Amino acid sequence: MTNSFDPGPSTWLLSIAGLAVVLGALWLLARGARAAGLAPGAAGRRLALQESTAIDTRRRLHLVRVDGREVLILTGGGQDAVVGWLS
Repeated sequence: MTNSFDPGPSTWLLSIAGLAVVLGALWLLARGARAAGLAPGAAGRRLALQESTAIDTRRRLHLVRVDGREVLILTGGGQDAVVGWLS
């Protein structure tokens, strides 16, 4: 008994094109969900680095937003320190 199905180059190209379309659609849906805030973790983000600047070669001053409040943190010296809460 012989196999009458012989996948030619056009069948492979059609399969690869179909896979590319499906992966592209999934990528677009994921981007849309992330932009709409529906992605996991996007809505629950509580900590964000607002700004950072170098004081000297070792120390940096960071402005961090935590739960709607901002805090200034000095890092890189002998000991990290909270400079203060801004709001």
